[in-house]
Amino acid sequence: MIRTSPSQLPARAGIGLKPEHFRAIQESWPDIGFFEIHAENYFVAGGPFHRNLERIRERYALSIHGVGLSLGGEAPLDRTHLRRLKHLLDRYQPESFSEHLAWSSHQGYYLNDLLPLPYTNETLTRVCTHIDQTQEALGCRLLLENPATYLEFATSTWSESDFLQEVVRRTGCGLLLDVNNLYISAINHHRDPVAMLETLPLHAVGEIHVAGFHRDRDAAGSPLLIDTHGAAVDDAVWTLYQKALAHLGPVATLLERDQNLPLLVELVAEAQIAERYLLAAHPESAITAPLESV
Repeated sequence: MIRTSPSQLPARAGIGLKPEHFRAIQESWPDIGFFEIHAENYFVAGGPFHRNLERIRERYALSIHGVGLSLGGEAPLDRTHLRRLKHLLDRYQPESFSEHLAWSSHQGYYLNDLLPLPYTNETLTRVCTHIDQTQEALGCRLLLENPATYLEFATSTWSESDFLQEVVRRTGCGLLLDVNNLYISAINHHRDPVAMLETLPLHAVGEIHVAGFHRDRDAAGSPLLIDTHGAAVDDAVWTLYQKALAHLGPVATLLERDQNLPLLVELVAEAQIAERYLLAAHPESAITAPLESV
């Protein structure tokens, strides 16, 4: 049976679960909304990753984020990969599962990257077929993450926003709104990030990602932003995040950090920035102290 809700995460800030932080988490049990793991790191049957995740899962909501399904790839879905993914989801019963609008494998070779797609009718059919097959195999709706891109295909006949709108309409999947990716793509392609935000299928958003990027220049000297997940969230991304919350209300938000990992306490402190914005987007959740009589 396919779950109807694309996400059951609390409308709070979360962080990625990294082995470097296993001990610190279990010593301090930080006040955060959820943890997120990359699915493929947990495809083994046992070992320290699972021992720690089992303990942490007892106390926190969990989001599982796939990076290897290659939903946009030309080849059929890897059924072994899907079985392992199904086993992982059955084992931990996460509140959310997500994957990328990208391809990452070809002719049996797996590439350590999430590569862009031409937005054509052929690609649309393939992506929708793969999402339908994934949701049926896993028994849950997935959240599809918008990509960070550095080039566009001359063969594309759809805008990215229209493409995502149609994928959501055809498959019933949800959207993982990566605000960092949205900002990067907008700047790299000389577009207005707010205008791009407003054309996305915002009604389908079940989770948000924010992260840091690296500033560079392309061969023409124009700004080029690289999605690194290796720095603090840029002020421009926080501003776009607030605009997203103004449209959406509070939505579970992950602070992504995969490189240059700070101490757990520093990561939690940055996640609390998102928590403050979430509270501002949902002020009725704040507890108001009664006025003292004068």
